[in-house]
Parts: sequence; C-alpha cells; structure tokens
Amino acid sequence: MHKSLFAAAALTALVAATPALAETHRVSPGEGAQERLQEALILAEPGDEVLLDAGRYALTDGLSLDVDGVTVRGAGPAATILDFSTQQAAGEGLLVTSDDVTLRDFAVENPKGDGIKSKDADNIVYYRIRVTWTGGPAATNGAYGIYPVESTGVLVDASEVSGASDAGIYVGQSSKITVRNSVASENVAGIEIENSRDAIVEGNFVTRNTGGILVFDLPNLPVMGGGNVLIRNNLVIANDTDNFAPEGNIVASVRRGTGVMVMANENVWLQDNVLTDNATAEVMVIAYPLSFDDPDYNPYPRDVVVATNTLGEGSDNPDIEGGEMLAAAFGGKLPPILWDGLSEGGDRTALMVHPDYAGWTLNLQRQGQRLEEAQPGPLDAPAYGQGWNIDDWGAPAELEARLK
Repeated sequence: MHKSLFAAAALTALVAATPALAETHRVSPGEGAQERLQEALILAEPGDEVLLDAGRYALTDGLSLDVDGVTVRGAGPAATILDFSTQQAAGEGLLVTSDDVTLRDFAVENPKGDGIKSKDADNIVYYRIRVTWTGGPAATNGAYGIYPVESTGVLVDASEVSGASDAGIYVGQSSKITVRNSVASENVAGIEIENSRDAIVEGNFVTRNTGGILVFDLPNLPVMGGGNVLIRNNLVIANDTDNFAPEGNIVASVRRGTGVMVMANENVWLQDNVLTDNATAEVMVIAYPLSFDDPDYNPYPRDVVVATNTLGEGSDNPDIEGGEMLAAAFGGKLPPILWDGLSEGGDRTALMVHPDYAGWTLNLQRQGQRLEEAQPGPLDAPAYGQGWNIDDWGAPAELEARLK
C-alpha cells in the first residue's frame, strides 16, 4: 500500500515536471477559415505546429502570430494558398512577432499590403513559401513579399516571390542572414539586403525584375552600417521590367536592367554569379545620392569586390540619360561594371575588380552630385587579394535542422 502511494506520487511529480507535449492544430479551408486559422495561431504554444490542409483559404483580414517556437506548415506552395484577394485592411497577410518560428510549404496570394512580415523575430525560417500578386507588376501591389526585419538569424530557402512593388525578398536591419535557392521575378527589386550585416545570398534565380539583387545602406534608420555580404552562385538574368514602384520609394530610382547594385555598403563580395542580359549594368556600385543629416551615416561604398563571375551580353540598352550616346561612345554597348566614381578615400577602396573585366565610371567628384555633371570614362579599379573569412556570416546552423 505504501509502495503504491509512493509510485502514484512519483508519477504525479514526473508529469508536473515534464513540459506539455507539442500539439498539432489542424485547420482546413472553407467557411470560417479566417477565424479558425487566427484562433489556431493564438492558441498554439511553444513547440506546437499549426497544420494547414491543402486548399484555398479565402481571407478578408491579416493574420498574426506572437508565440515563440511555432511551426506553420502547409501541404506545399501550390496546394495550400492563403488568398487575400478580398482583404479589407492594408496590413500584412501574415505578421510574425515571435522568435524561433518556422513558416513552410504554403503560399500567400494578393495581400493588400506586404506578404509575410516578421519583425523582431529572431531565428526565423521561411521554407518553400510563395508570395504572388497574380495580376503581375503594379504600383498598387504590396511593397514586400517576404519581409523579415530587425531580426538576428534569418533563413529564406526554396521560396518564390513575384509582383512586389518594392522588393520580392527583403531583409532589413538584421544580421546572420541566408537567402538561397529562391526565385524572384517581376518585382521592382528581386532580392534586397538593406542595413544588414553578415548575409549570404546564394543559388537564387533572379529575373525580370527592375533590379536583380540590391545591397543598400540608408540613413536615418534605427540600424545602419550594413556590410559583410556574400553574393555567389546566383543567376541574375534579364531584369527588364520597367520600374513600377510608387513615387517616392528609394527603389523608384533603380534603373531597369540593373543586375547587382551595391549602394553605400562595405565588404561586399560577388563570386561565381552569372549576370547577363541586364540592359543597364550587370554590376553597379554607387554612393548614396541624396542629401542626409545623420552624422553617423557613411554614404560611400567600401571594399566591394567583383571576383570571378560570368558577365554576359547586357549593358546594351541602358536606362540612363544619354544612354544611347554613351553606348555608342563605348563601341555599341557599355562595359558591364558601372561605378559612380565616389569613394570614402583613405585606406578604403570603393571597388576592386577581377583584371579580366571591363568597366566604366561616371567620375563624379562629390556625394550628391547630379548625373548630368558626370564625365564618363573607362574604369581603372584595383585588383583584389585573398578571399575573406566568412565563417560567421549567414544564418545560424541550427536553423537547418528545421528543414527536415
């Protein structure tokens, strides 16, 4: 009798000390999907999975998740579709504000604002996510498709975005980032890394955007000082869509036919990419062109390296003032690498280029100088030395385990 009581007490103590088992919250499309899905996202606890059955979910309002450690899993980006075509408010399709979240295997279509935004959400994974504005490029589309911001630890893998009126895949004010094996098409910017550090962008197919891959640093943001960005093994091809960004957006100034554009960033390395049929420039490196009043902001590019890449047949229809005359002056088309001529000076070199590649410079003399005052000429950029140690760049290794 005493033994039985002891065993029962021990079992009770063991149960009390053991964390609750993870649960699966299953949601199906159909009537009431908006309420049922949002309820599942609210009731989920750390470790739980919200399982979305295949089908089209007609949603009229945005969704939100604010619980750490939750996985939201669909049946695949072609099978589970969160359809926001009748969304009333202009917010995101899905907003995530918690850590250690995994989003995988579903699609978001036609959100009125951004597709999926995660803010202050560390160690987040986007895997096999599709965000599409099905009507094609339009200024009325949402700004960003996949939109992690102010986070440490971001992995975007095997995803696809088209139609964003700013950037398809945008990572801002963050660190420890990997964007890979994804497709960005018919956005203003295909992939954008902005005011962020320690990023790897690799294995992506970026085509028919206005600009392919942008690496920017902007003033007057809570996090500045972008840098340490590796761009490798990407296909950046025929980014030929006219700029459709709403007037006033910084990307509204991106020229049609820009392959990779680096602005006011440091330590950016381009290696083993295929850049071809980008009509203005395969690679463009410039200083921030506008006036600013932030004393901590550095508007110049520093240590940008164009290493061994395949630079193709672009630069033949530049979307710049006097482009036709410039192309004629260079023998029919412009060299593939464009630099505005501006640098910080001192020990920091703006641009280093493989000796086999040709380029040209605008020879601007001061930050903010008008393009009309350019004095174009051939580029004479120094060669680069050894590769850099990138061991601390990219998403943390533990995020990989969630892809299984």
